Amino acid sequence: MYDLATRKHALRLLRDGRSLNSVSKETGISRAAIRSWRVRVEPLPRLNQCQPCTGPAHRAAYSYLLGLYLGDGCISSHPKGGHYLRIACADAWPGLIEQCRAAILAVRPADKVYVLQRQGCVNVTSYGRHWTCLFPQHGPGRKHERRIVLEGWQQEIVDAHPWEFLRGLIHSDGCRVTNWTVRNGKRYEYPRYFFTNKSDDIRKLCTGTLAKVGVQWTVLARGSDPLNVSIARKDSVALMDAHIGPKY
Repeated sequence: MYDLATRKHALRLLRDGRSLNSVSKETGISRAAIRSWRVRVEPLPRLNQCQPCTGPAHRAAYSYLLGLYLGDGCISSHPKGGHYLRIACADAWPGLIEQCRAAILAVRPADKVYVLQRQGCVNVTSYGRHWTCLFPQHGPGRKHERRIVLEGWQQEIVDAHPWEFLRGLIHSDGCRVTNWTVRNGKRYEYPRYFFTNKSDDIRKLCTGTLAKVGVQWTVLARGSDPLNVSIARKDSVALMDAHIGPKY
């Protein structure tokens, strides 16, 4: 079932003069569904509304998976119902691929997980009927082009498992690197963490959670865009190393 915001977005495109075919192709929503929303945009009430979003099978694993999803994840619909969750993972990090697979199985033990090889990366994929319930941030368009706000129940999980959430963000759109500088004629090396994401909302979720666990951060601009969250202070890097560490 598509949420109300998605339905209104599709109808707004039609009002802007777009054809039914073009809106269907852009959003991935069938023409029949869009036509029906012209008559009634509000979803019909369901007698047995599923509620997986109020209690994922494993809350810590969900917090980690949420971080991965916000970084490198997407959800797409299946023509016969249900949805695919896909998390893109680089081939260079086999440990990350396995952690992602394990997190999906922990969150939805009854759903199967499989790995689809792509050039230079894999899509860790799972089909199920509740992924849009578990990740209500799903919607048309790219994440950085729309608002990303956590539901109250999601924020409660992140507050209870902040390091798992941060690990997911760093494992998807972050890294641990060795920087260097020259002091008094000598080369000095030091570790540093980066998180890079185009979405202002997702970066704020990252920096807000970092602040809650006592990690100090700064923002480095790429050109005129403040896309990079940097963690370089020695005590903050030590905290990150203790709870996150490099990808492998």
